[in-house]
Amino acid sequence: MPTSNLRQVSGIVEMIVAADPQSMLDVGVGFGKYGVLAREYLELLDGHALYDDRSRRIDGIEIFPDYLTDLHHAVYDRIMEGDAVEILPTLPNADYDLILLVDVLEHFPTQVGSVVLEECLRVGRNLIVSTPLHFFTQEGYGNPHEQHRSFWTKGDLLALERPCFFLPRHHSLCCFLGENALRVKTQVLSPRRRVQRSLGLLVQPLRRLRSLFVRPDHRRLES
Repeated sequence: MPTSNLRQVSGIVEMIVAADPQSMLDVGVGFGKYGVLAREYLELLDGHALYDDRSRRIDGIEIFPDYLTDLHHAVYDRIMEGDAVEILPTLPNADYDLILLVDVLEHFPTQVGSVVLEECLRVGRNLIVSTPLHFFTQEGYGNPHEQHRSFWTKGDLLALERPCFFLPRHHSLCCFLGENALRVKTQVLSPRRRVQRSLGLLVQPLRRLRSLFVRPDHRRLES
């Protein structure tokens, strides 16, 4: 299943934009949405109007080639097909400003996942990790690499002893680690952004409540 938690997308994109990387590696590209969103919000906000007018390097790793489409090759500068466990050790130190490990860590056995985390922190100056808050079984959906093999906690990520912060989310564990953690935290978790998120969470319940008391104006609809 080449997808991930819908509710974490906005928070992860906020962290990507705040980190402002010139180079990014997406480990486990899946459907490719974070490559697309990073390309859009890093390039277009930077003033680039043409798709081929790029100033950022966005690469990816994908173990399951059946997930890859023309979209991936159009968005990513380079896609390395294979196992991240084998590919990451071949990459130079600090080769990327930012690495994404979004809903990927739980697919590794615990010991292997620990090695992947260390390799990501060696290859990248910063790392965004997301993983489920609770362990649940998941079969392969035709891809044996999609099975859940481990569970990770906040303590496991704090044990890496890197500057970091966690997004205040109740649906997944999202963490930013690395040399720019303090700067990114200041932008993403500013009091203003906290208020905006809180108000955003209230929008849908308020709309539902309003629908119970406000009847549609059929005359207006007919006109």
